[in-house]
Amino acid sequence: MIRNTMEIDGYRAIIQYDPEIDMFRGEFAGLNGGADFYAKDIAGLRKEGALSLRVFLEMCREDGVETRKQFPASSMCACHRSCTPPSPTPLRPKARASTSG
Repeated sequence: MIRNTMEIDGYRAIIQYDPEIDMFRGEFAGLNGGADFYAKDIAGLRKEGALSLRVFLEMCREDGVETRKQFPASSMCACHRSCTPPSPTPLRPKARASTSG
């Protein structure tokens, strides 16, 4: 189990408590922009998170923008894609200089 995260409609949000305003704050991770939300309790956090995500996705659709950040494949870990680590490149033997004389 991963702590301090919440999944809403297939998107992961990082959750923190802000003691200055006595509220929970959520922010979606991996989006191509910011979408955060606040609530006093978990039920409210889920509701506000779903609303924030819906607005963000609608804006992306209207603007023709990808919703998720695009990362180079080499920087992605196995939890973000199904892959196997690249196999090591075989070393080629060095060419030897001929000493025939």
